[in-house]
Amino acid sequence: MLSPMAKDCRIWASAGFRIPSARCEHSCQVIMLQIYNSLSRKKQPLKPIREGKVGMYVCGMTVYDYCHLGHARVMVAFDIVARYLRFAGYEVDYVRNITDIDDKIIARANERSVDIDGLTEEFIQAMHEDAEALGVLPPDREPRATRHIGEIIVMIQSLQDRCLAYVAGNNDVYYDVSQFADYGKLSGKQTEDLRAGARVEIETAKEDPLDFVLWKAAKPDEPAWPSPWGPGRPGWHIECSAMSTHCLGNHFDIHGGGMDLQFPHHENEIAQSEGATGDTFVNIWMHNGFVRVDDEKMSKSLGNFFTIREILQRYDPEVVRYFILNSHYRSPLHYSDQHLDTARSALSTLYTALRNSGVSDDTAVDDAAHGNNTIQPGDYHDRFRQAMDDDFNTAGAIAVLFDLAHDINRVECDSTGALQRLGGCLRRLGGILGLLQRPPQHFLQGSTTAVGGLSSARIEEMIELRQQARRNRDWAEADRLRDELLEHGVTLEDNAGDTLWRRE
Repeated sequence: MLSPMAKDCRIWASAGFRIPSARCEHSCQVIMLQIYNSLSRKKQPLKPIREGKVGMYVCGMTVYDYCHLGHARVMVAFDIVARYLRFAGYEVDYVRNITDIDDKIIARANERSVDIDGLTEEFIQAMHEDAEALGVLPPDREPRATRHIGEIIVMIQSLQDRCLAYVAGNNDVYYDVSQFADYGKLSGKQTEDLRAGARVEIETAKEDPLDFVLWKAAKPDEPAWPSPWGPGRPGWHIECSAMSTHCLGNHFDIHGGGMDLQFPHHENEIAQSEGATGDTFVNIWMHNGFVRVDDEKMSKSLGNFFTIREILQRYDPEVVRYFILNSHYRSPLHYSDQHLDTARSALSTLYTALRNSGVSDDTAVDDAAHGNNTIQPGDYHDRFRQAMDDDFNTAGAIAVLFDLAHDINRVECDSTGALQRLGGCLRRLGGILGLLQRPPQHFLQGSTTAVGGLSSARIEEMIELRQQARRNRDWAEADRLRDELLEHGVTLEDNAGDTLWRRE
């Protein structure tokens, strides 16, 4: 019986694609997927700890408000990593946590006079709705901090036993940074420089300005759990160390998150995890770039952030996903309406080519059975793979999709079935990125939410009026209707006695 990985390889092989997988049962070539490692500060080949399997942990959301575009970028970026690794034949265990206890959560619950569990459940559901809208597949596991208090306590106890943690005078438990020689290796920061630039904290119980809290002693009217140090709750950093090692083991392949988490959060994770276990924590660290608005980092403190829900009121979710993917995940993502409008136009171009190819939603592509045709989808597949193997270069992969669309549009005679093969290839490669999976007309005729836009029924009515005017040879009226539709962002295409339309 074939393994799931082998079955996936056979499906792709039957579709005429060369399989870009890790070693599998069908003599697939071994690819050298290069990933930029924030720890080594260079690209390096993915070499899983267990052959054919990848464990990946990504820092998820602190659920006290609606997700913003920065959260969308994290979700989409690592959704692509998981999708492509699976496409490449790896068995992926993708873990993305939820922080459901935190100072901000407590403060928001108090502001709204609501129960903390009710608050977090509300925003977890909203997060899942936003992720689904953006085409983000659910992680394999989604641990919550409050459900792993036991593991957190065990890890803190291990750190204390190894003389890496101490109980301060205020009964908080702190990590002793001075006892971990490799502190700063991820961020490249030197502890001497960090101490010199540290703020002087009033009434602090820490022995060193760099020390960070592992366990917070209980305060009145705050949630608390029993522990060897008295009732309290975990610090933020220890949550991820405990959840990631619980799910994936002391040593795993990939840890991801936003660039803003590199220091101190991920630096502290390394210190905690390696200090508690004595093992190497993570092989490859991946960080996506910031979202910027008017050349400033998007942040709530600057008041220039946009929630996913606000953006989706004006733009199709697939347009937002395309916008995110058209920049390399490590590059800054510059938000503007103009860039989203450009993304909408670009995606319309791809969907138009898909429609023109005539490929159906369930077309099985088998270019391997068509001999030596001038246009070979396998060539596009190889170029797509080369782009994605270069540190998940989605912008380069999208460029290949546009080359495919160009060749679809220049095919004049389809006697050899070239259009069907190219259209099937475009749909399949787009699917690896989570794009181009809808019927083209669904996107093309519904890709605007502009206030005052014409309804589909009204557009169809005006097209029929134009057709009637043409039958009556009233060319002036036909042109007037076409121009009026164009003013409302609707483009008409007269084709073989029929008129197709799309929103721009």
